[in-house]
Amino acid sequence: MHAMISPWNGVVLAGGRSSRMGRDKAMLPWQGRTLLEHMRERLREAGAARVVISGAHPDPDAIPDVVRDGGPAAALAQLAPRLDDGVWLLVPVDMPLLDVSTLGVLAASSADCAIFAGHPLPMRLVLDPRSRAVLAALAIAPPPQRSLRAIHQALAGDVIDVEGRNARLINCNTPEEWDALRRGD
Repeated sequence: MHAMISPWNGVVLAGGRSSRMGRDKAMLPWQGRTLLEHMRERLREAGAARVVISGAHPDPDAIPDVVRDGGPAAALAQLAPRLDDGVWLLVPVDMPLLDVSTLGVLAASSADCAIFAGHPLPMRLVLDPRSRAVLAALAIAPPPQRSLRAIHQALAGDVIDVEGRNARLINCNTPEEWDALRRGD
């Protein structure tokens, strides 16, 4: 008998400057579409009821950051008041090898906050009054304290064993990393 997975939603974190890449990572081509389109579709394929884009993109599901360049934790803190309570899976736009199976492991977790060992993203986060309070405190914390790891720690999050998934959890921040990923290095 399979455990029922509660309905969940997804967020593609795509609001960064992409300064190390030198161009917008969300618009990089991947398998006939942009990385942004690929990651949104990956969340849908994995079962997301709704997918929101975090960042200023010409897309009806995009929610621009109020304050830019704060990193993914600050983006999440800004986004949370505009999201419904419930389970959210957060994925970076620059992790194209992330697969449905790996997202399914996160979706099936019962933790309020969960990540894979050694990887702050993707993250499962239950938005509720407790997590909203953590995010609100994070929003006014000094920049060094604004991190996804800080959110995970404050919520006593679960760490899921990677179990051979490291190759699926590679993200690309530089043209060299992007080229290596596309070559399959």
